[in-house]
Amino acid sequence: VVLFSEDTPINLISTLLPDVLAKGGDYEIKTIVGHEIIQKNGGQVILVPFVDGFSSTTIIEKIRKS
Repeated sequence: VVLFSEDTPINLISTLLPDVLAKGGDYEIKTIVGHEIIQKNGGQVILVPFVDGFSSTTIIEKIRKS
């Protein structure tokens, strides 16, 4: 996990060239920023299925409150 302050992670992806880029299951690979870069360099773009009762928003809120 890497934090970034730009509107999209395209510069970060271009610099790091990660082996895996994971996004939530509500995305389509062709709409994910940087998918072309990852795939061109032999990496994988993975869609992570949702798990009932777990939310990144809820996790972030718990961290902020502690």
